[in-house]
Amino acid sequence: MNSNNKIACPLDCFDACEAVLIDGKIKGNKEHPTTKSKLCVNFANLLKEDFLEDAYIGKEKVSLEEALQEFTLKLKDIKPEDTLYYKGAGNLGVMQNSPKIFFNNFGSILTKGSLCEGAGEEGITLGRGKNVNPPIEKLINSDVIIAWGRNYTITSPHMYELTKDKIFITIDPVATPIAKKSELHLQINPKTDHELALLLTRFAYMEDMEDKEFIEQSNGADWFFDLAKSRPLVSYEQTTGVSLQDITKFFEIIKGKSVSIMLGIGIQKYYEGTNITRAIDSFAGYIGLHNKTAGGVWYLSDSAYSYESKFSVKGKKYISLPEVDFSKYKLVFIQGANPVVSAPNTKRVIEGLKNTFVVFFGTTFNDTCEYADIIIPSTNFKAKKDVRLSYGHEYKAISYDLEKKQNNSISEYEFTAYMNKQFGFDGLADLNETFEYYKNKEFVDDSNIENFEFLEELEVENLYERKEEDEYYLLFRKRKNNLNSQFKEDNFLYINPDCEFEENQNVIAKSSYGESSFIIKFDEDIKKGSIVLFAGNKKANYLTNHKSDELASSAMFQEVLIKLELY
Repeated sequence: MNSNNKIACPLDCFDACEAVLIDGKIKGNKEHPTTKSKLCVNFANLLKEDFLEDAYIGKEKVSLEEALQEFTLKLKDIKPEDTLYYKGAGNLGVMQNSPKIFFNNFGSILTKGSLCEGAGEEGITLGRGKNVNPPIEKLINSDVIIAWGRNYTITSPHMYELTKDKIFITIDPVATPIAKKSELHLQINPKTDHELALLLTRFAYMEDMEDKEFIEQSNGADWFFDLAKSRPLVSYEQTTGVSLQDITKFFEIIKGKSVSIMLGIGIQKYYEGTNITRAIDSFAGYIGLHNKTAGGVWYLSDSAYSYESKFSVKGKKYISLPEVDFSKYKLVFIQGANPVVSAPNTKRVIEGLKNTFVVFFGTTFNDTCEYADIIIPSTNFKAKKDVRLSYGHEYKAISYDLEKKQNNSISEYEFTAYMNKQFGFDGLADLNETFEYYKNKEFVDDSNIENFEFLEELEVENLYERKEEDEYYLLFRKRKNNLNSQFKEDNFLYINPDCEFEENQNVIAKSSYGESSFIIKFDEDIKKGSIVLFAGNKKANYLTNHKSDELASSAMFQEVLIKLELY
């Protein structure tokens, strides 16, 4: 096979697909370890996208050069500290990090934290000292896979295909597709994952399943176990909503088997998300899932962990990503993001964008473009070199420039070089050398843990303790036909039929941060007392909290309670 016909899917998902161009058609790369010969639905949808081919100043179409010059003149008339660089994760690739070099040189305010996985990543790192997944071979070789808050068949279809013959256990408030394929589904109450982890630790001790060797080599295990046994079993049963009979069945399934836990991001979308994740990882450590020949715990790994960063910066000032108030800046540069849909507290986001000068740099027109004063088209993924590192497994995907770039477009690297030249900055790594470095660096397994730190402190304000009878937990789910704010949207509100409303009624959903109207759809798979909105729902973030979590400058979309009223 011609190795220069590869193309990497840039979408923000676990699988990081690699395709090939054959006879003018893009097909799955059957030689890639995870992608094989099939493309997932999201990659197929991406290939149908209409990419931006025109630059804009206001509503007027202009040439790329005119848009870049206008942006340059605007920057030269503004103090650096009055500008904000805001990057999204809708399209991924190492080269797409290069614009941060320019904005750091310029002195713009940069963002820190995450709208996605940040609290969980901090929890994994605090326990293990790093956020690195085991090799996928250990997942494939395990006997049992626990999908904990992870809609595995939807978010990781290629990884699932490699493991579909395993025994599955699902822990989730929703009967997801993987839950229906599972030997056991623990339909937990929202935001009680840490309590379930403690309950499982208590049972592990009772079942004589603790890994004494791993515990002796680690720190804090005694305190963690003392916490697990400090409450009556019936109390755990009441708060988690999981019966002790099902816990017994859980251990009957996993005993004597190699076990993997696949963690999703839903578990950590809360104020205490870091320690909720640590509690689960500590349970895994207690029963000996770490450092084994098969099994382990997978989350969204630091995909660049073993690489020398070619685009690292040390900004002078950062703002927490979920807390960004666009109105505080005279100019906001938004790269590959759609905060009007994806960022928390939509009303606040829109008000902020209306009160600043917005420059949008991306491949497709989205909701945020409606508020842009300048639009600069970014070259689409088929027409630029890049390397996509995976946070789901250890395999990368490679992209060559296989197409002629669309009109008036510029790649992220070219944009950075252009802007550096306008302002006399240097410090940009060579394009080809950088590409070759990321492409050729070999995988080194650094997932073994030397000094594990068990969770030693856990104080969580449980939503169930302050939830009123007429309030609902807010849950977000992924779906097959869209990826966050990209592709086909679903703006309905889903609820268990055992409620006071009727299907297709129009309701107002209210939180302490805002409100919006929705049409109700029934779904028996949702636990009573909860509502579900699919990621990318354009009305969802009118309800969500724009403040940061406890430790990681991360968003906490589910840290709200919702009331419903007829419209």
